[in-house]
Amino acid sequence: MSLLESARLEDMNSSHLEMVLSWRNQEHIRSVMFHDQIISLEEHRKWFDRVKEDQRTIVKIFYLDNVPLGVVNFTNIDFKNGKCSWGFYVGDQNAPKGSGTLMGYLALNFIFEGLNIRKLCAEIIGFNERSIHYHQRLGFRTEGVLREHVLKNNQYADVILMALFNKDWKEQKNKIKHMIEGMRV
Repeated sequence: MSLLESARLEDMNSSHLEMVLSWRNQEHIRSVMFHDQIISLEEHRKWFDRVKEDQRTIVKIFYLDNVPLGVVNFTNIDFKNGKCSWGFYVGDQNAPKGSGTLMGYLALNFIFEGLNIRKLCAEIIGFNERSIHYHQRLGFRTEGVLREHVLKNNQYADVILMALFNKDWKEQKNKIKHMIEGMRV
């Protein structure tokens, strides 16, 4: 079975709540999020209840070999203008190298091919160079910078605005697929 055949995205449900919360509260994930406080289970449940009712939000769990490893969410889905935003993280610190690329590939296929979104937007805290490079590798381009936009570690940090268009994904997709097929996980 190929790596792509052993990976999938599945809708988040209430059985995932505690696992996702434990991932989200890890220091290495919180430190690069806009909201970096520890989240209680009650707050997390309220968030999930809102998400379930929000037609403009989709949350997926990323699985590799039937093991849940990460989360992808699409927010502010706007079919009229064909755009939305995304956020994600690999929560399992023992996830095989390349899991993030595989998760991104599946997520981009879902949003561009499954939902036919025209433009996917990302907002990345300026010091999160790993995420910026990840987005660039997937084909995202910088559209702007919100200077000193969020307070992180007692100082204001820039937010990098990036986007990927459906037409550009179609050009980038085979390159990413080839990269995944060459991975040893």
